[in-house]
Amino acid sequence: MTNSDSAPVPVLVIDDERDIRDGCQRILSRQGCSVDKAPDGAAGLEAMERSPADIVLLDLKMPGMDGLEVLKLLRQSHPQVLVIVITGYATVETAIEAMKLGAYDFLPKPFQPDQLRLTVGRAMERLRLTRETERLERERRQTLADLAGEQSRLRTVISALPLGILVTQTDGQVVLHNPTFCQMAGLEPDSAPGQDISRYLREPKVHELARRASQQEQDQQGDPPAVEFTTDQERTLLAQATPVLGEGGASLGAVLVFIDVTPYRMLDQLRQEFVAKVSHELRSPLSTILLQLTLLLGEEGTAPPQGHRHLLSRARERTQGLISFVRDLLDLSRLEDGGATAAEPVPVSPGKMLAAVKEALSPQAQSRGMTLSLELPEEPLPLLLADPVGVESVFTNLAANAINYSPDGGRVTLKAWAEGGMLKVTVSDEGFGIEPEKVGKIFDRFYRIKNEKTRYVTGTGLGLPIVKSVVDSLGGTVEVDSELGKGSSFTVTLPVE
Repeated sequence: MTNSDSAPVPVLVIDDERDIRDGCQRILSRQGCSVDKAPDGAAGLEAMERSPADIVLLDLKMPGMDGLEVLKLLRQSHPQVLVIVITGYATVETAIEAMKLGAYDFLPKPFQPDQLRLTVGRAMERLRLTRETERLERERRQTLADLAGEQSRLRTVISALPLGILVTQTDGQVVLHNPTFCQMAGLEPDSAPGQDISRYLREPKVHELARRASQQEQDQQGDPPAVEFTTDQERTLLAQATPVLGEGGASLGAVLVFIDVTPYRMLDQLRQEFVAKVSHELRSPLSTILLQLTLLLGEEGTAPPQGHRHLLSRARERTQGLISFVRDLLDLSRLEDGGATAAEPVPVSPGKMLAAVKEALSPQAQSRGMTLSLELPEEPLPLLLADPVGVESVFTNLAANAINYSPDGGRVTLKAWAEGGMLKVTVSDEGFGIEPEKVGKIFDRFYRIKNEKTRYVTGTGLGLPIVKSVVDSLGGTVEVDSELGKGSSFTVTLPVE
């Protein structure tokens, strides 16, 4: 697209994570892009001077020169480049700051290949439209084409922008808006301009923003004024206003640009909830361990008292819970960075895998007087082509949950069979069961069923989300059948090799 629509679009990926750089190259190369890579900001700037790119994927958090500093330098030396900021620390503040510095779009980690393709595709379309606009402008200057035709083309360009655009006169009457604004404001796509701004948005802060911008007699230095508000559709929008100046510097109205920052608000809220959850889950077991070990050691260094084996057992349980929590976080992080397909798929024997899971969890079941059994058909089960670590985490989490949410002396059964070219594995228990209204929530991250019977069960609420993520990545399904007070049954269906 650098010289024609068929030419590859030069893209530069600046990220300190090699997996991100390589993954972006694989995905975008198949999208008609010529991809260059740089491990840090300094190398990225050198690569831009050596071979300028049209689109830059820029990580905000890098050692040495951070992304915002690189963004500032890129906007100075290459003002036409479209910069897409990528980061695992997405907040509204960083998003707004990056947008103010000239970033075209924002892509929070972890992102899926489809998200990357969609975002870069919009940037490629923006390049095409920008160059088409430049070509039309050259033609206008050269041929003095009809102004009405030019206005029609300009409206087409504005309609394709990914940002909401609203143009008002000094009296607040709307003279132009694009479909993106209509979508953000919850209006019909064919809503006609011509009415007061209050008929399109009920937010008084936006009305005042447009009024103040319309009263400016000249461009103000610094960033344009902006307000943030929530629409009736529960969207959080950031509005920026710039005056439209005519000949002599007199104001003709205002242009308002709307950016949808809802995903960044949600990410920020999720980050806060995550930090609070981690703080609580780490502080509680560590405090218990400290108290119990203090009792075992005795006061002022005296010899430990006898008969405190139960305290040691309790300390061990809390420590194991903490280790399990960290393990779940690592599993979840691995899934978000590529899922179960991150490792090279290999043939996996489901029978051997289930036998290993049963052997690993049998001591936990026996300590509570429970029976953990495995039922396999006489014929060998077909092989799976998958990451063995991911498959093992599925069956381990389901079996461990069945043990944890069952009373002492209960029974947990693992059963596997082949049916219709698929492998089916059922993990059943005779435990507490799940209320019907809560079945749809058990695969949400950090969600745990808490009632009088389960309040003593420790956990993170990450086991079942990990199961769902792995099964989905393998093209399978997981189904739940539960009856309160009688037990639950989870059935996993996976395609065989």
